[in-house]
Amino acid sequence: MKKYAFGVDVGGTTCKIGFFETDGKLIDKWEIKTNKENGGASILSDVAQAIEGKLTEKGISRNDVQGIGVGVPGPVKNDGVVHRCVNVGWGVVNVEKELGDLTGLKVKAGNDANVAALGEMWQGAAKGCRDVIMVTLGTGVGGGIIVDGKVVAGFDGAGGEIGHITVNAHEKEQCNCGQYGCLEQYASATGVVRVAKRTLEKASEDTALRKHADLTAKDVFDEAKAGDKVALEVVDEVCGILGAALSNIACVVNPEVIVIGGGVSKAGDILTDAVKKHFVATSFHACANTKFVLAGLGNDAGMYGCVEMLLD
Repeated sequence: MKKYAFGVDVGGTTCKIGFFETDGKLIDKWEIKTNKENGGASILSDVAQAIEGKLTEKGISRNDVQGIGVGVPGPVKNDGVVHRCVNVGWGVVNVEKELGDLTGLKVKAGNDANVAALGEMWQGAAKGCRDVIMVTLGTGVGGGIIVDGKVVAGFDGAGGEIGHITVNAHEKEQCNCGQYGCLEQYASATGVVRVAKRTLEKASEDTALRKHADLTAKDVFDEAKAGDKVALEVVDEVCGILGAALSNIACVVNPEVIVIGGGVSKAGDILTDAVKKHFVATSFHACANTKFVLAGLGNDAGMYGCVEMLLD
């Protein structure tokens, strides 16, 4: 008898929902709007309605559903309580209890970056590995750390917040988190642009970066691939900061593989090669052979990880 599960990745714009067989086969996936009105009060009921609709459509009984895994953009405590998910308007929400009451199904909640790491370990680029660091380079920098197949979530659910490691004690501009000199300020998509603009203020030589009226991280990496000297300097600086930060984390958890995902990862080998170069240069010798891979599941990683978390 087949068993099924749902993976729900709650984001600031949409909730991505996957309907899976418990062996990891994705049967169907779709998105619904994340309604942030009234402090996101209707988000979970909207998810419950979407799940109910899918079960009716497929003619599947609740008895054949193992449950629902939910990834949310914020820290999640062991009891399923979320404290402040700013991107979706939540304050304190018991995701597991509320969605469980709405659906009559078992619910397990986790941080979105952590579940993405689980997804890559289960069915993605880190499949077959049990000790994994995942870093997602998007608008911000997210992270997930897995040791012996288990997410390092921490006491308040804030484990793996790689983006808020302090990498520059002399930074004068404030990070979105309120601190200064966080990794996110350099290695995110916005961080790459920030480093590039600072570099351009000091650079005297000609550079193709100046022709971009609205400079993006993709522009920086594209110009670096084309051999632009200043763009290559920016890439080396950003990857040096990221590589050194990852080598520090590796000293604590000694991963078999580091997975790099998020929009910036689309730069490909120029990114992973440079990060690995700096990682090796700064790492403890026993960690220097850590593998680096690009994420394999894209935007679906969170849905897969939600199901893996539920089944574990």
